[in-house]
Amino acid sequence: MSGLLALLDDVVALAKVAAASLDDVAAQATKAGSKAAGAVIDDAAVTPKYVHGFSASRELPIVVKIAKGSLFNKLVVLLPLALLLASYAPWAITPLLMLGGSYLCFEGAEKLHHALHHPPPERAQLTTTDDGGVGLEEARVRGAIKTDFILSAEIMTIALAALPPGQGLAMKAATLAVVALGITVAVYGAVALLVKADDAGLLLHQRGGALAGLGRAIVTLMPRLMKLLGLVGTAAMLWVGGQIVLHGAHALGQHQPHAAIEALAAAVGASLPAVAGASAWLTGALGAGLFGVLWGALILLLLTRGLGPLWARLRAR
Repeated sequence: MSGLLALLDDVVALAKVAAASLDDVAAQATKAGSKAAGAVIDDAAVTPKYVHGFSASRELPIVVKIAKGSLFNKLVVLLPLALLLASYAPWAITPLLMLGGSYLCFEGAEKLHHALHHPPPERAQLTTTDDGGVGLEEARVRGAIKTDFILSAEIMTIALAALPPGQGLAMKAATLAVVALGITVAVYGAVALLVKADDAGLLLHQRGGALAGLGRAIVTLMPRLMKLLGLVGTAAMLWVGGQIVLHGAHALGQHQPHAAIEALAAAVGASLPAVAGASAWLTGALGAGLFGVLWGALILLLLTRGLGPLWARLRAR
């Protein structure tokens, strides 16, 4: 009897350890995932454009295909690479983060440049091809998965950098897997809701009754919401990208302009004691965003006026 009680006691102890480990994984995954907010918002903002022009019946299947490709990117390709990086080249995490942050700044600056110098596109028309749109659909899905790979790499690298340095390999793998699964479900679940919201609104409007007005409002507001989401995604890219580059440069010994922005944020917070935390954070975010715009514009200028023409001349020889 005493042996059975000892065994049960061991089982309870193991269950407690397992529960604590699950709690730790969930907590670390939440913390690590929150660090990648900018890339996540951009992912959600970018994806809906890949279903524009297709019939309503194909929108959700396309989103599901992209989500599966995104999960494959994160779990099968990027997760093992992240673990190898953490085990054998942890010194490379900061430079890679800065590279990813620079990409976010470049993307944000390119979107700003396009918005300022190009007219808005005409409303997308229903896509029809000789194969019923199948070929174009597959091409769109491949393009979306390629774009997702870049954003997923940034998300996984940010999540990896947010983990405690002494964490074991198994815990890192579990945490990153939870981050990958959670972010993919959140992003593509939100995308699915966004791309089907106008259909739901139209259905409510057609049914009439008390909810007809709500349906009409949804149909009217969805284009504006999508535009707002794009603006939020661009702002998030510039803010998070600028912040990543600033923190990376600071960690590598280049303390300006990181120190100047931090000092300004602290001064603004001290001058507004009633809202010290919020005002300091907002000042720091605006400073990082402005740096992101300037850094992204510099990269855009270098690529379009320098490396781009040079590469074209080399290929022409």
